[in-house]
Amino acid sequence: MHYTVVSFSHKSTPLEIRERLSFADEEKLLEFYKFLDSLDGVNESIILSTCNRVEILLSRKDDSNISETIFGYLEGYSDISADRLKESAKVYQDADAVFHIFSVASSLDSLVLGETQIVGQVKDAFKFSYDHGFSAQKLARVMHHTFRCAAQVRNQTSISKNPISVASVAVAQAKELFGGDLGGYSAVIVGAGEMSSLAAKHLANAGVNLIICNRDMEKAYKLAKEISEVTVRVEPFSELSNLVNHFRLLFSATAAPEVIITKEMLKETSFHRYWFDLAVPRDIVECEREDVSIYAVDDLQEILNRNLQEREKNSRLAYKIVGEFTEEFFRWLQTLSVDPLIKEIRDRAKACSQKELERALKKGYIPAELEKSVEKILHQAFNDFLHTPTMTLKQVADKPQADTVVQSVQLFFGLNAQQRKALDTYKCDLQIERDLTKKE
Repeated sequence: MHYTVVSFSHKSTPLEIRERLSFADEEKLLEFYKFLDSLDGVNESIILSTCNRVEILLSRKDDSNISETIFGYLEGYSDISADRLKESAKVYQDADAVFHIFSVASSLDSLVLGETQIVGQVKDAFKFSYDHGFSAQKLARVMHHTFRCAAQVRNQTSISKNPISVASVAVAQAKELFGGDLGGYSAVIVGAGEMSSLAAKHLANAGVNLIICNRDMEKAYKLAKEISEVTVRVEPFSELSNLVNHFRLLFSATAAPEVIITKEMLKETSFHRYWFDLAVPRDIVECEREDVSIYAVDDLQEILNRNLQEREKNSRLAYKIVGEFTEEFFRWLQTLSVDPLIKEIRDRAKACSQKELERALKKGYIPAELEKSVEKILHQAFNDFLHTPTMTLKQVADKPQADTVVQSVQLFFGLNAQQRKALDTYKCDLQIERDLTKKE
């Protein structure tokens, strides 16, 4: 069995390419699944399509290079040349493919390191594929281990707790100021560049509705399009003087050479405002007002430095966990083959029969001249006894429930060194998702 992942992510693929590769249309997604299903050597497939990535996970019968065929299909779908797609993609094979998908679900490959949304997106992609008959036993095995790996990374590290960008630190600080929960609030985002985009996505993950204000309206609408979790609206830059007096939260990160929020814009409000100036040079004029608290980059840097050190330590641990899960997965796969299991059971039955036969001969229960006849009878007896279990194992070998059946047999006969945790492999995926997405 072989695995392949063709990956188009924010790390290697520009946004304009990811947008054209997106499979938001279910009908087009199904067409792509059917194309993959028609390829020689492809057993099963799962397609993960989000604003930050398109991941194509395949289970294959051989190790032939199938990525060129996929680039050819996507060229027609996206109207982007296959050569350009190839330059923007990362292709992973076998152990590297499994390691990558474990890393993706564990949020080690995310734009916002440690975010928990991705594991739900992976689960949804798997469910869609499984429900439509494009994945079964082979990729189900990968997915079950994927969710267990993501849960362990989250449980054994603090990778989701320590923001590592100025934007994420600012949002974390805002959460603390609002008692830990920003859900339902609204925030003004001034600017549509990289820092503003990060702040917007962190806020959206926290359930904050967004008002994006930017000089270039096209860029503002482009950023708004990337965010689907909450309500987003776009306002022209001319509305900034009104927006600063109507909302509690404001995050500004423009490339303006001088302040864009001046003292003259500010009016008294009945509520306290919290503004985060993420720009260098500053976007917000220095001022002392009882109804405004301003946090600049320097105010957040100490928290950021501390979090960077902690995140580096947690990342090393997280990747170690992913590596261990990858090794465990392939070791586990080797234990699931039905034919070696049947042979081992038969060998054990034969060994037990031979042992008792030798004992009977030694004790004189059986005359020596009948040894071959008794051996033949014993052989026929355990063959007859094992016939039905053998046929059952062969019949379920390629079905999703085969792994649980095989592991149960191993457990009953004491054939697997990992038997104690065998039946834990299929912990309910829904419960794993709940464990991952529950609030801290």
